[in-house]
Amino acid sequence: MRRLIALIAVLSMVLAACGNGDTPDEAETDTTGAAEEPAATTAAATDEGGEDAGDGGDTVTVGMLTTLSGNAAYLGEDTQKGFELALQMAGADNIELVVEDDAQDPEASQQLAERMIQRDGAEIMTGIVFSDVAGAVVPEILGEGLIYLSSNAGPSTLAGESCHENYFVVSWQNDNPAEAVGQYVKEQGFENVVAAAPNYQAGQDSVNGFRRAFGELQNEFYTELGATDYAQTIAQIRDEAPDAVYFFYPGGMGISFVQQYIESGLNENIPIFGPTFSFDETLVDAIGEAAVGLKNGSFWTPDLDNPANAEFVEAYTEEFGATPTNYSAQGYDTGRLLLSALEAVDYDTGDTDALREAIRAADFESVRGDFSFGTNQHPIQDWYILEVVPGEEEGDYTNTIVEKVLDDHVDAYAEECQLGS
Repeated sequence: MRRLIALIAVLSMVLAACGNGDTPDEAETDTTGAAEEPAATTAAATDEGGEDAGDGGDTVTVGMLTTLSGNAAYLGEDTQKGFELALQMAGADNIELVVEDDAQDPEASQQLAERMIQRDGAEIMTGIVFSDVAGAVVPEILGEGLIYLSSNAGPSTLAGESCHENYFVVSWQNDNPAEAVGQYVKEQGFENVVAAAPNYQAGQDSVNGFRRAFGELQNEFYTELGATDYAQTIAQIRDEAPDAVYFFYPGGMGISFVQQYIESGLNENIPIFGPTFSFDETLVDAIGEAAVGLKNGSFWTPDLDNPANAEFVEAYTEEFGATPTNYSAQGYDTGRLLLSALEAVDYDTGDTDALREAIRAADFESVRGDFSFGTNQHPIQDWYILEVVPGEEEGDYTNTIVEKVLDDHVDAYAEECQLGS
């Protein structure tokens, strides 16, 4: 039932956006008052059956700035759910989580981050979904001397020469999922491929990553961030008549693009491939049966075979009545990593050097299996090609592993970072 309600909400927002042309409904994206809204604060609940992680030190305040409104709201909601579940399962009742909606507004988000640090006393920050917001806010957080743990966005601009000792990415570098797809598409023998993505940092990184692994593209199409009408882009793809299409559209954008592409009939002759952000469990449920068989690249899937993942999926499904998305998994791993580091320093965040070393050690069981940080403090991890398949219940769809394509993959920008020298 919760999944059905969530899908209705997502589809309602997409339909509202479609009725207003090429951009989401103004009511969804109005951020003029974002910095004036009061902070939403939650304290992690204690799970009686979990290990008590709250015995040492004083309360630690964690600031989560994430997307909780608009047609991408479920991305931040799932991130928050996964993070809070990690705290709950560990019994971490001395962590106070302060949550704010960034509304995908970089400028307003800078003000929110400053307020969370100055007024709410945030000692560690996390949660940003979109790379344009991360590009504006993360340098401000690092400038305040705080550690930032990225649960999603991994822009190339912060991965190389601008890497920072207090900046850790728990998810992936933006190019990585696209590199996995590019490798697979090349191995399948496709020669002429076009790419489509929103015109912002993550969209550009994604296309660059695909090109790096696949080779030169026949053409590239960039659309407005948040657009839901892709008629022009689909017409351009039709004119190009490529062998295949690579696309990157997360959240409601992905629902709109895939549905419109399938309705155009192009999928019968020109297959589409994308990263996991365009095929998460909420998104493919909204697309429906037409999504079955579509392939995407990911570091994780609900059926990934390891004990930590099995425990996570079971707990998440029981708690929220839905299959977790990759955003949920990333939030959960971010919470687990943070807990492992705080426990190592007895919850004393005053010694930043010690806390940083504890985070870098990554002494936790990840839902993705093996996990470690590269020299630029981005993950070294495996990448898979997934396929959308029907779930256990009618109307439910999920992803399953087809094959591993990249083993212990290091992002392309690590060698430009001076932290490891």
